[in-house]
Amino acid sequence: MTASNRFVAWPGHAWLGLAARVYLGVVFLMACVHKIAHPEVFALDIAAYDFLPTELVNGFAIILPWVELVVGVMVVVGFRARAATLLMLLMLVSFIIPLAVALARGLDLSCGCFAPGVGEADPISGWTLVRDGSWLALCLYVLFLDRVPLGLDALLARRRRATL
Repeated sequence: MTASNRFVAWPGHAWLGLAARVYLGVVFLMACVHKIAHPEVFALDIAAYDFLPTELVNGFAIILPWVELVVGVMVVVGFRARAATLLMLLMLVSFIIPLAVALARGLDLSCGCFAPGVGEADPISGWTLVRDGSWLALCLYVLFLDRVPLGLDALLARRRRATL
């Protein structure tokens, strides 16, 4: 067995993957709180990026936080963890692209991630891009190396095997 195969097969990935999933899930749960409570403020944050057509902004502001909530819970409890992590990764990409464009255009905006609508409370910067990129890397780790995620799916699989 080669070193790379041993690395991929290392059983410790389940525990590191669990830690990564809990961290990512908590981040997404924290991010959805103000967006669910104040979708109108989140819609203004989204509109300020000038990235989506105006007709889509309100729908995005209403639906996205609930998707963040569901995906955050799924990732934390390990229910369809890899599928939920893939959705999380796709959301991060959909955040990173407009963020990078806004930074390249020199816009001074609120991130809209964790604080409602006030640029001073949650301003975008290169660090925001680094932060989101690190979360993207954690998602990739979970997707490619956490092959047998600990959590609800593992528990249900054990129960199914026990009843057969």
